[in-house]
Amino acid sequence: MSKGKLIIFSAPSGSGKTTIVKHLLTKGLPLEFSVSATSRTPRHTEIDGKDYYFLSPDEFKMRIESEDFLEWEEVYTDTFYGTLIEEVERIRDKGHHVLFDVDVVGGVNIKKYYGDDALSIFVKPPSIEALRERLVGRSTDAEEVIQKRLAKAKFELSFEPKFDYILVNNQLSVAFEEAETVVQNFVNKID
Repeated sequence: MSKGKLIIFSAPSGSGKTTIVKHLLTKGLPLEFSVSATSRTPRHTEIDGKDYYFLSPDEFKMRIESEDFLEWEEVYTDTFYGTLIEEVERIRDKGHHVLFDVDVVGGVNIKKYYGDDALSIFVKPPSIEALRERLVGRSTDAEEVIQKRLAKAKFELSFEPKFDYILVNNQLSVAFEEAETVVQNFVNKID
């Protein structure tokens, strides 16, 4: 049995990458979602090993020192997120393809590590204004949070050239079809 490939979805917040990733997981493709690790406290509905691997900040730091992470980031002081190499290899060893929903820096790092075994897809909003409308439409963030997300999105958009494929999410149903086609072509490609 050959090892699975990696499909990486990255995007600025509000571009629709998580919605697209969740859609792909319902299509019967041989994909398995890579569960990230975090040092933050679980929310009341979250389950260890399903939503995240929950580690204490000290455990996370020890695992960083042991080089157990494919990529990681300290988002806030002692609040880490990362991808464990053992999680990726567990999925690949079953012959399944690993599906990632990660930030742009993580996406670039995973692609760099796995090279041609990975396909990196950048989900892009049609415009910054459309992104603003989506973030406002969510009704989950205060105006100052939206401004911070938009500033971060402008920075993240600069990473677009580092990705293998750019998927412009102008209309969700079209983006779903395009994502399915791109992923199927990649996993069916014989090296």
